[in-house]
Amino acid sequence: MAERSTAAVDVADNSGDEPLTAKADEATTDGTAEPQDAAGVSPKDAAGGPEGSRAIPPAPDVHSGHKLAGRYRLEECVTRLDGFSSWRAVDEKLRRAVGVHLLPADHPRARSVLAAARSSALLGDPRFVQVLDAVEEDDLVYVVHEWLPDATELTALLASGPMEAHDAYQLVSQISQAMAAAHREGLAHLRLTPGAVLRSSTGQYRIRGLAVNAALRGVTAERPLRTDTEAIGALLYAALTHRWPYENDAYGLSGLPKGVGLIAPDQVRAGVHRGLSEIAMRALANDGATASRQEQPCTTPDELAKAVAAMPRILPPEPTFTAPPEYQRTTYQQGTYGRPSSRPNHATQPVMAPPPPLQSRTGRALKWAVSALLIAALGLGSWQLAETVLDRGKDPVDPGTSQTTPDDDDKKNEANETGKPIAIAGARDYDPLGADGSEKPAAIKNVHDGDTTTFWHTDGYFSADFGRLKEGVGVVLDLGKVQQVGTVDVSFLGGTTSVELRTTESSSVPALPGGFTKVADGSGTKVSLKPDEPVKARYVLVWLTNLPLSDDGRFRGKVSDIKITS
Repeated sequence: MAERSTAAVDVADNSGDEPLTAKADEATTDGTAEPQDAAGVSPKDAAGGPEGSRAIPPAPDVHSGHKLAGRYRLEECVTRLDGFSSWRAVDEKLRRAVGVHLLPADHPRARSVLAAARSSALLGDPRFVQVLDAVEEDDLVYVVHEWLPDATELTALLASGPMEAHDAYQLVSQISQAMAAAHREGLAHLRLTPGAVLRSSTGQYRIRGLAVNAALRGVTAERPLRTDTEAIGALLYAALTHRWPYENDAYGLSGLPKGVGLIAPDQVRAGVHRGLSEIAMRALANDGATASRQEQPCTTPDELAKAVAAMPRILPPEPTFTAPPEYQRTTYQQGTYGRPSSRPNHATQPVMAPPPPLQSRTGRALKWAVSALLIAALGLGSWQLAETVLDRGKDPVDPGTSQTTPDDDDKKNEANETGKPIAIAGARDYDPLGADGSEKPAAIKNVHDGDTTTFWHTDGYFSADFGRLKEGVGVVLDLGKVQQVGTVDVSFLGGTTSVELRTTESSSVPALPGGFTKVADGSGTKVSLKPDEPVKARYVLVWLTNLPLSDDGRFRGKVSDIKITS
């Protein structure tokens, strides 16, 4: 059930749609859908335009185990509504879980669903759940998309209470940037609800159902830019206040009090970040309304993304450590171990105190024997000390010679070892900020095989700064033990690449790049990274921060060789 709740497609959930500019269909008791009259969406639009006048056929009569195209085996139906059904399925060819939307070929929205799916697939932005296939076969139309079992719906995240300021900042920043990129390609979502937003285990937010969810439900809007911007503002408002910013309850959240209008988040709940509260109001304000400090409303995702970028960056909270419990003395002689007696009505048995130590005849004899041994030992020690002093007086040290201390030996050994090659015990890709936590691991051995014609490369991105998805990726090199690192020489292919050298003496690889210490940086095709001061490390991170443009039109880093000397 956990997998279903995190990866099922939210195309049947109508709760909370009414306040948004673009309204979805409302499920009725007979399982069909009726259009809603709302600002920005006519009943004709909500039903999918002229197609809405046609009778909607029932959802395809398929069952678990049915196979599409000889490879997609249907496993579990997660939605059956309005003439279509959505399934969790298995791609038997690639042996992975996928999601499938399925509807009859004569469904009035079949053509628009196919067109929306194919347009969404062309975007290829990793911030969106990807459409993998869109097919019309016999009397069926189906759309295949990614399935993310390790991701969590925003609905589930909001159920646990309001978000911290840093988490809400990441939410609005990533979602607004992603939707701005989609609108630049002419794509709108129109059903951007908490069920359409997923957070991966690495903290990256991904949006599912771009264009497809609206097409399945026949949702259109006169102002798609404004519709999606208002939806992002509603998500931020809910994250800050744990309330839905309209009078109706939705998505497990209570709505605002009736008749009071839109209230700023920092007036709904104490401790809300003032800047984020202002951003939410600017995204939600429309029809002439403005935010609390008279800033202009944000009417497009691009404007909203720029407003968020102009804010001072909100850092994550410092980790808190709980103090260990106070030490409690136990009274083990009485059998209580620091806890009250389980039988308080019974008197505690008296405990006989042991006799003072060494007061018997045997004890006194033992004390005299120990005393005699101590006196003899002191005498022997004094005699040996005197003999050593006399020997030194007879055989003085030549003033022309000097004695070498162990510290001097260590310094000489370190000086002799400087500049020697350091063997690399192992290497691994390092992508803690990515969606799947890995970056081409199969080719990582090429960075230290001594062959400059082989290389490890990153994924392809839409800009040199990794499409603004993350700060960087890199390679972690294991030196086997803590050693002195003098110089790290890195050879790149494909163009000038910016890189940082980070190190750690820890016995394990840090989970985030902040766990390493930055000791050097540089850029070029052959970069020699040398710390200003001597550095000792067990793990060395070669952290790529800016990528060159590759021949395929995307930005990609290629590392052909790494050498480390002491």
